[in-house]
Amino acid sequence: MKNQILTPFKSRLRKLRVAMYSHDTMGLGHLRRNLLIAKTLVNSSLNANVLLINGTNIATSFAMPRGVDCLSLPGLGKGVDGRYKSRSLVLGLKEIISIREKIIFSAMDAYQPDVVIVDNVPRGTNRELDLSLDYLKNRGRTNFILGLRDILDEPAVVEREWQRKKNEKIIQNFYDAVWVYGDQNLYDPIQEYHLSKEVERKIRFTGYLDRCEQMDSEVLTETGSMDEKLVLPERYVLCMAGGGQDGSRLLETFSKATLPAGMHGVILTGPFLPEKTKQTLYTQAGLNPQLKIIEFHPEPTQLLQDAEAVVAMGGYNTVSEILSFEKRALIVPRVVPRQEQLIRAERMEKHGLLDIYHPDKLTPRSMTQWLGKTRPNRASIRSQIDLRGLDRIPNLLNEVLVA
Repeated sequence: MKNQILTPFKSRLRKLRVAMYSHDTMGLGHLRRNLLIAKTLVNSSLNANVLLINGTNIATSFAMPRGVDCLSLPGLGKGVDGRYKSRSLVLGLKEIISIREKIIFSAMDAYQPDVVIVDNVPRGTNRELDLSLDYLKNRGRTNFILGLRDILDEPAVVEREWQRKKNEKIIQNFYDAVWVYGDQNLYDPIQEYHLSKEVERKIRFTGYLDRCEQMDSEVLTETGSMDEKLVLPERYVLCMAGGGQDGSRLLETFSKATLPAGMHGVILTGPFLPEKTKQTLYTQAGLNPQLKIIEFHPEPTQLLQDAEAVVAMGGYNTVSEILSFEKRALIVPRVVPRQEQLIRAERMEKHGLLDIYHPDKLTPRSMTQWLGKTRPNRASIRSQIDLRGLDRIPNLLNEVLVA
């Protein structure tokens, strides 16, 4: 399917210019998903360049293929109350949003994108995309696509939030299409969030993004070679918590669990794990030769593909990767400030795709019990869920271009 696209941009002197925006206030999920999509687009027959505009300062640790580059904005963080704040600069929220807004506008003005793909937030964080949306819309040469995760939050929360931010009106006025990176049969946001007919007409379900198709052997890091860390035990369970900023309890609990005989535990901490937790994990690893700590890896699928089982939080990317490799998995979801991970994990457990422990029930003993279980006989994951998102996305983009 990937190489069957005939695009109107073939005859142009310059490549198709795609800009992908993500606000990146928690973890690495938005950046990693957009980078995966960007690689798919530049490797398709669309003849594209992709500029990633994101809010994480470690983007340079990820391999960027030819045709893809990244502009990092001053970082935002999100507290447990869900409120945004400056991640590093000692600035008020209003001031840092103003800086980000001007950087985004300058980049859009200079790049002059043919397509803008916005991740999750139609107007950007704190409406920081408004200036760029108005400018590009009035210019009349740019198509706009909104990309949404399979699940956003509890329906009542999403409905209130979208109504307050006037998201449906923004979608109707600015966006040509809405891509949902999920399987409608597993979770249907049209029904769950009572979306209007006008928005529904623009929605296309891509399916989940199959990481097996985009396995990267490239590893780029500013701190040196990762080869030593990639020498892994023959049999291991992988435990990971996304970026790590709220993964302390999961990782510490795993480090204190008893692993089955002959099995090792590999903990991927993530770059934002608190230093105190990191030291606790190294102390545990010093006491237990079955434990190995890896602080950061830009392509965790290289670790996941050979793991016998996976223990993780329930972010979109992590779950997509687990499904792609059909791994036995235990998900301990984040439950604040959003219920997104909990809803995703419960829905997938209901379909027999993975196991779930609520964080309130997580203990070293319960972790030990799960680790000691044998894998149940289940139908193939690929027979139960749509994983063809990366196949479909170039064609969906072409649909927008020729409309």
